Amino acid sequence: MARRKIVAGNWKMNMTPSQAVELCNTLKDLVKSDDVDVVYCVPAIDIVPVVEAVKGTNVEVGAENMYFEEKGAYTGEISADMLLDAGVKYVIIGHSERRDYFKECDCLLNKKVKKALEKGLIPILCCGETLEQREMGVTMDWIRLQIKSDLADVTADQVKGMVIAYEPIWAIGTGKTATTEQAEEVCKGIRECIAEMYDTDTAEAVRIQYGGSVNAGNAAELFAQPDIDGGLVGGASLKADFGKIVNYK
Repeated sequence: MARRKIVAGNWKMNMTPSQAVELCNTLKDLVKSDDVDVVYCVPAIDIVPVVEAVKGTNVEVGAENMYFEEKGAYTGEISADMLLDAGVKYVIIGHSERRDYFKECDCLLNKKVKKALEKGLIPILCCGETLEQREMGVTMDWIRLQIKSDLADVTADQVKGMVIAYEPIWAIGTGKTATTEQAEEVCKGIRECIAEMYDTDTAEAVRIQYGGSVNAGNAAELFAQPDIDGGLVGGASLKADFGKIVNYK
């Protein structure tokens, strides 16, 4: 059975609550699809109004981050239970901006992945290499290390329901996009890594997105690749063109 495509927008630190509702209303008819899962991953303050704004549509809501503890003295953090109670279904974990700017290490991300899965949230686990790493020829070595570290002690059944997003860091918000061949090569390599860690069934079930300057012009070609199951979309998810990415055919 073919894997169902999933297109998720990562709004990053954009959109006030009122702007978020306005955007949802603008996109509502544009992102309708019976064939693609559509997710808005929004800033924490926008979650409640966005959940309300997308009721009755095909859109699910995701968070951009979460903490692995249940509750306590962790000022500024948000727990899985809080997200669930607010109506969140997905959560981005390990985005390169979190890894870089906020120094999130793989041991921390592994705890977040396991807590999200324990609570019933669907992690969108991000991985990707820098331009320097690509030029050194260690792209797959680096990404395999991220995947193996972040999925330590995660079961095959749990992985089957996850989403993995390959985002070459050098292509995020730069206007540069990995060639279709480069994107497919790495997504295929991630699937092979999952097969080695678990089994072929798990590798065939897990959905792998490409992220990194995905837009209305390149989405169809990227999503047509056998190992690319959709996209994690940054800036373009804040525009009407997001509908063209969702309905890429």
